[in-house]
Amino acid sequence: MKKILYLVTFSLLLSACSGKKSDVNVDDVVKSKDLNQIKSSREIVHKEYEKLVADLAKLDKAIAELDPNKKNPLVKTVTLKDSLFTHYIEIQGNVDTKENIVISPEYSGILTQVYVKAGQKVSKGQILGRIDDGGMGSQLAQAETQLALAKTTFERQKNLWDQKIGSEIQFLQAKTSLESQQKAVAQIKSQLNKTNVVAPFSGTIDEVITEKGKVVSPGMELFRIVNLSNMYVTANVPENYISQLKVGAVVEVYLNSLGKTYQGKVRQVGNYINPNNRTFGIEIALPNPDNLLRPNQVAVLKIEDYKNPKALLLPENIIQENAEGKKIVYTVANVDSKNNAKAVQKTVELGYTTGAFVEIKSGLEPGEMVVTDGAKSLKDGITVEVIK
Repeated sequence: MKKILYLVTFSLLLSACSGKKSDVNVDDVVKSKDLNQIKSSREIVHKEYEKLVADLAKLDKAIAELDPNKKNPLVKTVTLKDSLFTHYIEIQGNVDTKENIVISPEYSGILTQVYVKAGQKVSKGQILGRIDDGGMGSQLAQAETQLALAKTTFERQKNLWDQKIGSEIQFLQAKTSLESQQKAVAQIKSQLNKTNVVAPFSGTIDEVITEKGKVVSPGMELFRIVNLSNMYVTANVPENYISQLKVGAVVEVYLNSLGKTYQGKVRQVGNYINPNNRTFGIEIALPNPDNLLRPNQVAVLKIEDYKNPKALLLPENIIQENAEGKKIVYTVANVDSKNNAKAVQKTVELGYTTGAFVEIKSGLEPGEMVVTDGAKSLKDGITVEVIK
C-alpha cells in the first residue's frame, strides 16, 4: 500500500509541475537564433529543473524514513591517530668514483709484457705491463760501473785530502765526478722506470685496451682501472633547499637498476648557484659493501625536507572535492549497537603527500572514524552501516 501511495504522490507532483510548466518549445527557441529569447527560455527551464530536483530529494528522504525494507549504505572506516610523517624531495643523481681512469704509458716503445687481465684486482704500484727499454738496461749497467769507479776515486782522494796530501783541486774534481755520475745513474733509472706501467691506486682492471707487441707512446690508452670502494653521487639541487643540506647530512639513495636503497652522507656542498637553472651541486659519499655500484648508474636522492611526529594521515584516494572546489571526507558519528551511524561531511586542509598517503593539516581530530570505503555515494547526514 505504501508503494502505491508513493507512486500516486509522485504522479500528482509531476502533474502539478506539468500544469505550471511554461509553453517553451526548446527546439523552436534554438532555431530562432534569438540570443535574448534563448537566455530567457533557459532561465525558465532551469527554474523548473531545480524545483523537480528539490521535490525528488524530498521524496527520496521520505521513502528512506518510511520504508521498513531500506538498507543503509555499507562503509568501512579507519580511526585517525598521530603518526610520524616524513616528507622527502626526490632528485636524480649520478653515481661516480674519483678513481676511474685510463692508464697511458710514459715511454715510447714496444709493449713487451702484459701482466694483468680484465677483472683482475691489483694493488697500488703493481706492474701492469712492461715496455722495451731500447738498451737502457745496458746503459744503466755501464753507468753504474762508472759510478763505482768514481766513488772509489773520490774515497781515495778524500783520504789523501784528510791527511793533507794532494791538492784541493784533485779532491774537488773527484767529488764533482762522483756527483755527476750519481745523477747520470739516477736519470737512467728514472727513464728505465717509465718502461714499467704501474697501477696508480688499488682497484680492478676493468679493461685491457691494447695487446702485447704493440708499439705504444705517451697518450695511448693501455688499461682502465676502477676502484669501486670510493663511490659517490653527484646531483644538482634547487637553491631553495640550500639551508637544509649541510655537510654530514644523511641522504637516502635509491638505485632503480638494483632495487636497493643506500644511506649516504653529504660530503660536499657547492658554493656556486648556476644562474641557468638556479641549482647548486652536492656530492654524497656512498658505501659499496656488496660491490654492486658502478660509475654512471642513475640514482634517486631522497632528501628530507619536512617532518611531523604527530601527523594525521589518510589514503589520498579517499579525498573528494565538492562543487566549491573544497577537499572533503566523511566521518561517522553516534555508532549504535547495530553499527548504524550518521555520516558527517568534513572539509579538510591537505598538507604534504608521500606515496599513497596525504597529511591532514586541519579539519579532523585524532580518534575520529573516517570512511575509507563507500564514501563516494554518501551525503551529509545520511545513516550508514559500519562494517567492523
